[in-house]
Amino acid sequence: MDIRYSVNQRDVKRYTAEELRKEFLIEQVFAADDVTAVYSHIDRVVTLGAMPVHQTLNIEKNIDCWKNFGVHTFLERRELGIINIGGNGTVHTVDAQGTAVDYELGTLCALYLPMGTKSVSFTSESPETPAKFYMSSAPAHKACPAKRITREDANKVALGSSETSNKRVIYQFIHPAVLETCQLSMGCTALEPGSVWNTMPVHTHERRMEVYFYFNIPADNVVFHFMGEGSETRHVVMQNEQAIISPSWSIHSGCGTANYTFIWAMAGENRVFDDMDGIRTTDLR
Repeated sequence: MDIRYSVNQRDVKRYTAEELRKEFLIEQVFAADDVTAVYSHIDRVVTLGAMPVHQTLNIEKNIDCWKNFGVHTFLERRELGIINIGGNGTVHTVDAQGTAVDYELGTLCALYLPMGTKSVSFTSESPETPAKFYMSSAPAHKACPAKRITREDANKVALGSSETSNKRVIYQFIHPAVLETCQLSMGCTALEPGSVWNTMPVHTHERRMEVYFYFNIPADNVVFHFMGEGSETRHVVMQNEQAIISPSWSIHSGCGTANYTFIWAMAGENRVFDDMDGIRTTDLR
């Protein structure tokens, strides 16, 4: 498991492009028949990717639970959000009572698993079109009910316009309007053709961190992800199916060379989606 430590905005001002990428970019989220995990000390969020092709994958495949977290199972003191961006797959679980429960997830179907879930593993329906389970986990203080959430179940918000190149639909899967969690929020934003900007005007939220995962970027295209303080902006060029960690003090915005989709995951002091500290576009530097 890759471990990333907290950095402050004063040091980041002096980072080269390579140093920015090393600290914040998660270059490979999915690998065939493997589980990737990046543990950020920023709000103790773990970002994971599981891509079962021919094998059944356990979420703890590359995690030493005792060494990394001081617990016996990954979700002993954590909650987990899952969104499948690939083909049909199944999440196999054993809940806190020891009961085996399976959840079938199609493309852009989500699942919330609570603290105390004893086991989590993954399979794909077909090796030709494997599932790709993108996940985010945060510390939890109680067990909330597990829930499978489809796109139809998600809270949908349409924002932006073609004139400002940011027409998009936000699917709020793991959100107070849909279900209860301890601190984790998670959803997906899909930009319409011809729209390339996300989260502009920009904001920060001092009370929460966030991770963006970009996907459905067409071949030979990229997303320029903007980060840093509003007065000291930086950018990281991102490829398809890469993620980036955003500290609470940093803006998080992107502009693609074509339209794309991204998953956002947040954790911190509250779950109020619109608790944002806005920055005027003309004040950016």
